[in-house]
Amino acid sequence: MPRQGFDLVSLWPLIFSHLMSCYVANMNQTLTVTFTILFFAIITGCSVLEDKEHNTNVCSDDWYALVEKQIFTGDGRGHGPDVGSIEWRSVVEFKLGIRGSKKNPSIESQQWCNYINDYYINTAT
Repeated sequence: MPRQGFDLVSLWPLIFSHLMSCYVANMNQTLTVTFTILFFAIITGCSVLEDKEHNTNVCSDDWYALVEKQIFTGDGRGHGPDVGSIEWRSVVEFKLGIRGSKKNPSIESQQWCNYINDYYINTAT
């Protein structure tokens, strides 16, 4: 006796075609949403980093790290003055070629940090 009803094997191409068209439509929407979120995440992340570096208080640990990043005072093997110390400040002046200049504020003062920041530190890196 012959079987009645649908033969799934013969319907497979139609089912597959329908599933693929749904998948492609959803994939386009998913890609659009994904790239939009990624774009805004990158923009937001960049502006947060920029704001953080622009708002770094001079003579703070964050500022010392910024200076050290731009004016490396170590020897490349983990040796060097303690970041932020008077010895470190002297090495910063030496690396900048301004050690002993009459224009430099006292190396122990807040004005020294302001001077180095204003004239030598690029806060947009």
